[in-house]
Amino acid sequence: MLDKLKAVEDRFEELCFKAEQPDFYNDPKQAAKLLRERSDLEPIVEAYRAYGAAAREMEEAEELMADPEMKELCQEAYAAARAAKDELYEKLQILLLPKDPNDEKSVIVEIRGGVGGEESALFAHSLFRMYSMYAARQGWSIELLNYNETELGGVKEADFIVNGRGAYSRLKYESGVHRVQRVPETESGGRVHTSTATVAVLPEMEEVDVQINPADIEMQVYRASGAGGQHVNKTSSAVRLIHKPSGIVVACQEERSQIQNREKCMRMLASKLYEMEQARVEAEHTGLRRAQVGSGMRNERIRTYNFPQGRVTDHRVGLTLYKIDAVMDGELDEIINALATAEQAEKLKHAK
Repeated sequence: MLDKLKAVEDRFEELCFKAEQPDFYNDPKQAAKLLRERSDLEPIVEAYRAYGAAAREMEEAEELMADPEMKELCQEAYAAARAAKDELYEKLQILLLPKDPNDEKSVIVEIRGGVGGEESALFAHSLFRMYSMYAARQGWSIELLNYNETELGGVKEADFIVNGRGAYSRLKYESGVHRVQRVPETESGGRVHTSTATVAVLPEMEEVDVQINPADIEMQVYRASGAGGQHVNKTSSAVRLIHKPSGIVVACQEERSQIQNREKCMRMLASKLYEMEQARVEAEHTGLRRAQVGSGMRNERIRTYNFPQGRVTDHRVGLTLYKIDAVMDGELDEIINALATAEQAEKLKHAK
């Protein structure tokens, strides 16, 4: 591992040297690529250098311990340096784990109401609000693709892009069935109902990333509509694309022009086709659909939101938090961090 870390440090120093050259920005795309690489390597190099410093402190303390008068004092310094070195070693193991190549990408999120009728649609709206608030906390932006409301303010379906570097690395854990237990607004007897909504998270892919034959696509146009089917657009600007070989259907109605809606549909289609191919490859190699914590399959219940008890439980890692209001306001980091840590531990287990 230390040889690999030295190679990483050498590459980092090479990139720093290149960035200081006067002609570095003559090719902006190449410059941006190299700066991203340097940024990715920086935390590894910092931890590696700190590891080396801790190792040197251990050696110095060990040498001084030969002096009886210094022994007790140096034993404490030695123990502290050793603890730091061990901790940094574990950190470096995690930093060197292979990263998901899509982690830095923006994402397409799809939310669908599930079991529970209107209450399910209202919960789907709550999830859309939760992710919107989380995105705002991260400095990311939301770009609506398709948003189909109900008359009571629920959401039958919401498709949107979360634009921001690293969005997929955080939101990929959200794929699956989310369950809610609460008293619906439409319930007069005060009984707690259980409803579900389904979330899918796809890394956003460009058309250039996925080969799509234009002859395989059927395009349909229709009028964008609001809650209850009320028309909000008198022209047929909404677009639906059907990919005939796979049967995948995507739609977008949030832009004013047919061209813009079609462009967003193509991005959605590229992402879905990419996910389908990845699932096929993973199924061949591992027999699993996705390599996310708890498999991340869309039909798997991943989390329960219990409002009467103020409790949120993520079933994949057995984490329960008693702060449901904060979670619904977008405070997801504690849950996501626990899932990321569990995934890293699983990777480390298989790497050894």
